[in-house]
Amino acid sequence: MAVQWIKRILLLAALAVMAGGFTWLMWPQPIQVDVAKAILGRMQLTVDEEGISRIREVYTVSAPVAGKVARSPREVGDHVVAGVTPVAAIRSADPTMLDARTRLELQAAIEAAKADVEFASAAALQAEKELRFADAELGRTRYLVGKKVMALNALEKRQLEADGARQRLESAKAQLDVRLHNLEMAQARLLEPASPGNAKPPDDCCISLTSPVNGIILRIPVENEQVIQAGTPLVEIGNPFDTEISVDLLSTDAIQVKPGASAVISGWGGTDDLNARVKRVEPAAFTKISALGIEEQRVKAILEITDPPAKWTGLGHEYRVFVHIAIWQSENALQIPLSALFRWEGNWAVFRVEGGLAKLTRITAGQINSSHVQVLSGLNAGETVIVHPSDLIADGVQIERRAAGKM
Repeated sequence: MAVQWIKRILLLAALAVMAGGFTWLMWPQPIQVDVAKAILGRMQLTVDEEGISRIREVYTVSAPVAGKVARSPREVGDHVVAGVTPVAAIRSADPTMLDARTRLELQAAIEAAKADVEFASAAALQAEKELRFADAELGRTRYLVGKKVMALNALEKRQLEADGARQRLESAKAQLDVRLHNLEMAQARLLEPASPGNAKPPDDCCISLTSPVNGIILRIPVENEQVIQAGTPLVEIGNPFDTEISVDLLSTDAIQVKPGASAVISGWGGTDDLNARVKRVEPAAFTKISALGIEEQRVKAILEITDPPAKWTGLGHEYRVFVHIAIWQSENALQIPLSALFRWEGNWAVFRVEGGLAKLTRITAGQINSSHVQVLSGLNAGETVIVHPSDLIADGVQIERRAAGKM
């Protein structure tokens, strides 16, 4: 009899254990969540865009005349002094080679010029003889008038003839000079690079060009000796301490950016971010094709670096940087992580933690940046919200904070 009671007691105990285990398994378990607190602090809304650094004033040294530029005596990165450091040297260009027909035409022009010179020489010689004869006649007439053999009007006539002969001689000499110069020009057109008359003396240097400003050489478009035309860019020079930042903003963002706005420059290669200020926003937009092939209206904004040059040493011309321009900021904004925010019935909402339960809470959101959202109403400072809420989270669900490092 005692054995039967013992079996019954053991059976009831086993059934109780099984019922308790089943109840424990079926009992709802708290859902582990990540949480964050609503805090009061500094919040900033920025326009983030990629930009480039550039030297504000780049001076281009160009060839003042056509000629042959010598190999550059400088290298990119060399420091130069205004008015002292030579950066390029140009020698006048040699005459071009002539084809057969052009050479024959120029030779014929030389022969024609020589004939003109001979004709002008003969005319000058004839004018000189006529002048000598007129002077002789004037002398004889002056003698006879003095002896009262001839009338005074005869002397005046001889004087007029002598003056005319002298003027004709001067005109003939001028014509001879013109013909001689024409001959020289015709002979000069026939000169070629191999012509002996075209050889330059060893000390015939060139036009030496010096740097217009103090700075460094940024680019040398023409490094090797070659023939160039007037106006060809030879050297680009700039002052590395006069660097600014150029960034192309979307036109919708550019409207919100005002001159004088603070900015931060990151990703430029240095260890610390740089402080900057918006100098100007250009009034005209331009069309730019994005990497996805979409036409975008962009507006160029120029920023000046406010940190001392010693902090951004090494930032060169046309380096890539990332710009963050502040368009709104508050020093005492109530904010929560953006990952806690979601849409519910057309409004913004979060799950607030209250007594180990998730409470669905509607809020009014203000400014939103890449990481936080400003809370205008619905939450108080210090309250805890769930970040990255999953589909298991609902109003009234029991929750517990996930231990640090546990996923």
